[in-house]
Amino acid sequence: MSSNSQNNTENQEIDLTQISKTISAFFETISGKIFKGILYIKKNKIIFGVLILVGVALGYFFDKSVKEYDNRIIITPNFGSVDYLYSEIDLINSKIKENDTVFLEETVGIKKPKQLKKITIEPITDVYKFIENNPENFDLIKLMAEDGDIDKVIDGNTTSKNYPYHLIYFSTSKLTSQENTVQPILEYLNKTDYYEVIKKEYLNNIKLKMIANDTVISQINGVLNSFSGAVNGSQRNDKLVYYNENTQLNDVIKTKNELINEQGSLRIELVNFDKVIKDSSITMNIKNTKSINGKMKLILPFLFIVIFLFIGYFNSFYKKQLEKSKK
Repeated sequence: MSSNSQNNTENQEIDLTQISKTISAFFETISGKIFKGILYIKKNKIIFGVLILVGVALGYFFDKSVKEYDNRIIITPNFGSVDYLYSEIDLINSKIKENDTVFLEETVGIKKPKQLKKITIEPITDVYKFIENNPENFDLIKLMAEDGDIDKVIDGNTTSKNYPYHLIYFSTSKLTSQENTVQPILEYLNKTDYYEVIKKEYLNNIKLKMIANDTVISQINGVLNSFSGAVNGSQRNDKLVYYNENTQLNDVIKTKNELINEQGSLRIELVNFDKVIKDSSITMNIKNTKSINGKMKLILPFLFIVIFLFIGYFNSFYKKQLEKSKK
């Protein structure tokens, strides 16, 4: 037993010694490579300095000459035109990719189509607006959420396309204006015969509804005035007037308030439904600094140095392998 335990202890000491030597050798190798790297940089410091200066100069040139500006339009597709809207935006984007400047200029009306780089559309997630004053949408959200994650339901394509507000995003290579890009795009999207007919009938229905509501409100006012006159007359005759809840006067007053609120909502709808694709906000010419935009003065010097180091490493590797092959 004692001899076995002694052998195990010696073996463990040997293993620890070998591990220690391996770690020391590893760090020595790393230190040697770092030192060689420092010597290499010191030896070629002039080349490194030139590469940095050239990279910074070229980077400033690219940052000034190659720019990208973001533009955003918040719109509302009315009369069930959301699928039409998305298909038209996809069509315009495909024409941009194909560099079809004839279509963009003559059909869409964009005055400087070569400056347009891309255009996309996405829904603005607003589930509260989606279910506001709409119990059917609220029940739909609950029903769909029972079979899956509520976040996936809210952000899903089926639900998100039915949100009231959507964001059209397009980028340009130079500063642009509403006259050159935004107005032509909106006019093109609103140039649809089918939805123009739907809009006309929808607005006509709203106006008829408002006229009917005004008539009912006038009739309710007449009823309330008659009741008020009866009350005042009874007071002058010193007679008691008993109010019976079965007269449903409270319901009449409630109906009047609901009709007044509805009239206010309909007036707002008349404003919002004057276009098939209604724009509510336009933000233009935001300089894009994402990704490598505006950062070339930092990227190019680093890239040049990496390329130079790779070439140096490749030459060293080639020479070593050549010497081995000769031996």
